[in-house]
Amino acid sequence: MKWFQSYFEKFRGGKRVPPRAPYYEVLWSAIGAFLGIFFVYEIGHFEQFHIEDTLFLVGSFGASAILIYGVPKSPYAQPRNLVFGHCLSAAVGVTCALLLSNFPAISAALAVSLALTVMHLTNSVHPPGGATALIAVIGSEQIHKMYFWYVLSPIFTGALIMLVVALLVNNLSPHRRYPEFW
Repeated sequence: MKWFQSYFEKFRGGKRVPPRAPYYEVLWSAIGAFLGIFFVYEIGHFEQFHIEDTLFLVGSFGASAILIYGVPKSPYAQPRNLVFGHCLSAAVGVTCALLLSNFPAISAALAVSLALTVMHLTNSVHPPGGATALIAVIGSEQIHKMYFWYVLSPIFTGALIMLVVALLVNNLSPHRRYPEFW
């Protein structure tokens, strides 16, 4: 019974809510998020690259924007985590989608859990990678037809675009330094 009681006591938490970010951090975060998503979208629709028909902007990039522009000191926001976390998760998701297409619930659950496992084992945890893996399984027919090209474009290319923007924007602020490590 004591274990049961101590288990539920953990639900209270042990720390206070940290203070809100200063306004200059909020501003730099918003600028970075806007530019990162804007450039991923625009480059994905740039007709001279003949990639206007590809799906370049995936939902998990929105979560990545929050990390790399909003909390750039987080270990999960660092370049290796951003790029490897997305790419490894995309590869896991495509593999699950291909091997388990007749079992979508198992494929979806396995994609996310294996993506997390691979990110842990490679020391490249990037939480939006879970969504990247899931999108490979539950995404549109357009995504499914891409097979492993999904890893290269939109995932790798989009992550690289967002990384370049993060390097440029985050380092404009005298209060920021990005990355903390490679």
